[in-house]
Order: sequence, then structure tokens, then C-alpha cells
Amino acid sequence: MYQVPDQQGKLAVVTGANSGTGKEAAERLAGAGADVILAVRTPAKGEQAKAEITTAHPRARVEVHRLDLADLSSVRAFADGLIDDGRPLDLLVNNAGVMNVPRRTETVDGFELQFASNFLGPFALTARLLPLLLTAPAPRVVMMSSGTANRARIDFDDLQSTRSYSPTRAYAQSKLADMLMTVHLADLAAQNDWHLLSAGAHPGYTRTNLMTSGPTLNGGRPGLIESLLYKIVPSQGPEQGTEPLLYAATSPDAVSGGYYGPRWGVVGATKPVRLPRPGRDMAAAARLWSEAERLTHTSVAA
Repeated sequence: MYQVPDQQGKLAVVTGANSGTGKEAAERLAGAGADVILAVRTPAKGEQAKAEITTAHPRARVEVHRLDLADLSSVRAFADGLIDDGRPLDLLVNNAGVMNVPRRTETVDGFELQFASNFLGPFALTARLLPLLLTAPAPRVVMMSSGTANRARIDFDDLQSTRSYSPTRAYAQSKLADMLMTVHLADLAAQNDWHLLSAGAHPGYTRTNLMTSGPTLNGGRPGLIESLLYKIVPSQGPEQGTEPLLYAATSPDAVSGGYYGPRWGVVGATKPVRLPRPGRDMAAAARLWSEAERLTHTSVAA
């Protein structure tokens, strides 16, 4: 099992930290000494996660802050609160997401839910927190992507899936967007000589409620093929599935622009993974970044 290096004195924000890979990442960061903010949509669930983390690690320093990534006003309020505190941010773990929502659903901002929750919200959060990150000695931003992004594409003519909606295609596009955000942020850091590491990870096939919470939104249910895959494809628990994310977030061997996942694709120990061809399209990454700035009314100043 990957051992998280000493994190004493560091401040980490983990989104979606009340369950699954987010909770596992938060617990192991806190156990290694980091001050951890559980950024969650439902504070009551965050408090339950905090109680479980502090029971396992009595000396852990954990706070719960509300954050709904599908609502840009919530992203702004969350970021403003941290900026008002003024403490340098060492680590932003963009983990939260939603998967395979059965029917197209719009957020309060008018965006397709998966694209908003999985990409636009994390993008706006990262952009708004960048000043705090750049005041830390060795800051990192890590993004949780997915193997489904490997064969995805960004439909710039229909980013919000208004013309045609497929739960799996919309999810895959959003996770490819995360991948492209990772590489473009790494490129910006290099161009501007920022001491910032931007890296990505994917969890392989990890058993969390992500696979059921999305498909059951709005009274939906997982399809037959999904249900069969859940039963026959090799899988792993959150303890193992979170390790690529933790490696990207804390390993001294992780590199900016790096991508990490399970050794055997869906399960196994963490290893560096070659970005798929769609994830290496720097022109698409730059175009998507500009579009995200426009849609979220946020920008990253050089």
C-alpha cells in the first residue's frame, strides 16, 4: 500500500470528501499530518465523515466546508472564504464528480450536470484558488479523471449536450475535459515559472457509490449492460483505488503533467500511465480552457 509522506504543516482541500475515494484521500492525508478541508455538498454527510476520520486518527485536524460544484455561486463562496482566511493552500484535490446521469439535467447556471460538476466547477474552483496555491512553497493541483476518457472527444459545438444526450458520452467528455485541464494547467505553470505541480489520476474500476448515485438520479436506474459490468469486471475497493490520486498529490516522484493509474488498467498498484491521444491534444486543451473561462466568468492571470 502506498504510504503518504509526512504532510505536517500543509493545508489540503479535498472535494467530494464524504465518501469513496474522496473520503479515503482525506483520511490518509489527515493521518499523515495535513490540515484537511472536507469540501462537500451536504455538510451533515461531511460531519459524519469527519467523525469517522477523527475516530481513526484522534489527532487529525479536519474541517467541513460546504461546496456544490454544480453551482458557481457556491464555488465562489467557498473560494472567497478560504481567500479571506489567507492561509496558503498546499494541495487541491479535485475528486468530486457525478457519473452517468440517465436524463439530461441542467444546473442552476444552465449547464449540463455532468459537464458542470465534473469539469466547470473544478475549473472555477482551481482558478479562484490559484492565488492561494501560488503562495504555498510547493503547491499541487490534482484531478481525478477516468479510463472512460480514453476514447472520448470534446464536442465544442455541443458542450452542454443540448442536441444529443448520452449519459456515458457526457460523462466521458467531462473526464476528458479534466484531463485536458490538467495538462494545460501544467503548461501554464511551465510558461509562467509557477512552482505548481498539476497532475492527474484515474481510479481504475473502484467500487464506490459513484457508480450508483448518478444512474439513479431523477428516478433512473443502471442499465442492463452497466449492471452486468459491475458484476463481472475485476474491481477494487477505495483503499486501492484512491492510491493513484494520493500518489499524484503527495509522491516526490510525481511530475507536473503526469498521469497515474492502476498497473493493470482497472486494478492494481499505482504506476505512471501514458495519456491517451485525446488527452495529449494541446490545441484542444487551450481552446477548452478559454471556453471554461468564458462560461464560468473566471480567469487565470499570468
